[in-house]
Amino acid sequence: MNYATDNHIGNSATARAKKTKTGSRTARRVYALDAETKRCRRGAERQAKVSTCGDATDGFLRVSFLPRLQENKTLQACQDISKMESDFYSSLDSLAEHYTITSMATRHFEYPYNMALAVSDLEEKLKKSVGNFSELRLLQDSHRTYLLSEEKFNTGTTLYYIPIQPIYQMLKDPKYKKNAHLLLSVCSYLYHSADVPYYRQHGSYLYWLYEMHREWTEQDEDREENERYIREFDKAELMGDCIEKKIFNPMNLTFFEKRLNAFKCSDAFGNECFLIAKKAFALFTDYPNKSIFRNAPTHDEQEDEDTVSESIGMEKYISFISDTKGWLYESIEESINNEFNEYGTMDEPTIIKCFDGRGLTENSLDFESRLFALMDELCALLHNYKQNENG
Repeated sequence: MNYATDNHIGNSATARAKKTKTGSRTARRVYALDAETKRCRRGAERQAKVSTCGDATDGFLRVSFLPRLQENKTLQACQDISKMESDFYSSLDSLAEHYTITSMATRHFEYPYNMALAVSDLEEKLKKSVGNFSELRLLQDSHRTYLLSEEKFNTGTTLYYIPIQPIYQMLKDPKYKKNAHLLLSVCSYLYHSADVPYYRQHGSYLYWLYEMHREWTEQDEDREENERYIREFDKAELMGDCIEKKIFNPMNLTFFEKRLNAFKCSDAFGNECFLIAKKAFALFTDYPNKSIFRNAPTHDEQEDEDTVSESIGMEKYISFISDTKGWLYESIEESINNEFNEYGTMDEPTIIKCFDGRGLTENSLDFESRLFALMDELCALLHNYKQNENG
């Protein structure tokens, strides 16, 4: 089970969300979106040639369009076809070398079937050999024809909400105080280096949700248990401010390795804490200053606003949270699920690589793959803290 949660900011909507029949636990899959995640449309522009370019009197090809190749918008002169093929195979060789794959020999086939077959072959091989492969596109601008690959980490419509109340409780329990200190180092890394949002930070998505739900609760004067619910908000704020001050302290990172080496596992829960801290320290060592948002999709300024608003930003489903149990969380989670169901896609870590002859920056989703796995394990550990307490 994935222990992550999902959230998104509404368009300043203030209407109260309707209660669902059942509440879902934290750190798990979000309800399905109304529409499946939309993938980028293939941007390749390829022509299907009917006649050879040998003695064309007007210097242009007469063409018809095959289903796979119908995206070309202009006719190509014979010499342009030669240039296109040359650019394409140069780009193909670069891509094959980068991903260490052997491409099919297609140069001897006639245009455009040679390129279509090569692209189809590449797609199949990339799907098998590249774990986060998402899409392959053939693009053409005024200067060149080239291949573009897209790698995307699939978050699986999961909310990555890290509850801090269990750590607050551990700090007050002598039996688990060392566990808490170790986890404070983990959270400090996520807070400072990985740049995970904190729900008490003004401007964060969860801060907005907590404030909105508190306002709703305070206005609901007829509610019998209104005062008890208000105390839950007070408690979430108190614990949140307390833990944020602790993880903000850079000494947690300074003593991270020392705490890890000195930690002794006394039970299964302690062993889980140790293993998670070990993975976090490895990430801290390998990627000391990498943000979880480093490969977040960037939307073109000219992109239609309605299209952009249909996507759930990464900052909306990644965060520290007060707790992932109880009335307060269930109330917030219901609003999140109701809002998220209005969206068509989720922003996910994405890398675009253009094989256009220019220098290719070495980049991968290794950091994201390890970090999301770490957060999922941490969410599960903290969510199940009471159960593990007597394990």
